[in-house]
Amino acid sequence: MYNATEQLAEINKAGYDNAVKLATLSLEKAERLTKLNLQAAKVALEQGVYSANAVAGIKDVQEFVTVRAKLTEAGVQNALGYSRGVYQIASEAQADFSALAEEAWAAYTKGVAAWVEKAAKNAPAGSDMAVTALKSTVAATTAAFDQFSKATKQVVSFADASVRAAAANAAKAPTPKGRKAA
Repeated sequence: MYNATEQLAEINKAGYDNAVKLATLSLEKAERLTKLNLQAAKVALEQGVYSANAVAGIKDVQEFVTVRAKLTEAGVQNALGYSRGVYQIASEAQADFSALAEEAWAAYTKGVAAWVEKAAKNAPAGSDMAVTALKSTVAATTAAFDQFSKATKQVVSFADASVRAAAANAAKAPTPKGRKAA
């Protein structure tokens, strides 16, 4: 016997389960980002102390130029490291959220398709056109989501490659050496 209420309850339960998964993923990524920020603050404090000591010990202009170049390079490396960490967390979060969305959509589509099939079997005589239209709509929606998903993956892949290339170029870029004393 067909029971639409049970099927709707199953769909709602799946939605609830996905909401819990989404909240868990969000909290995990927020925790990782918080840890990264605390580590960056610790490094910044240590770098500040080191910089203050280095500047306090400067005795001539040449030493100033050398210290400035070292401090600049350390600052650039710290900024690159932090940026890589943030990018990695964001990239992993995007991948996890996309996988969850695809999984949820697949389950939802499967549930709707099963519901349509059961409804079609129990539909009154003469409703063939409406059932066919409903099945066609579900198929078209699924195909559209699949195309959107593929396009999104391509954009993310391109953006990832671009960011990685930019990071590699930034890491290779020479640091300023300062001006020569006159």
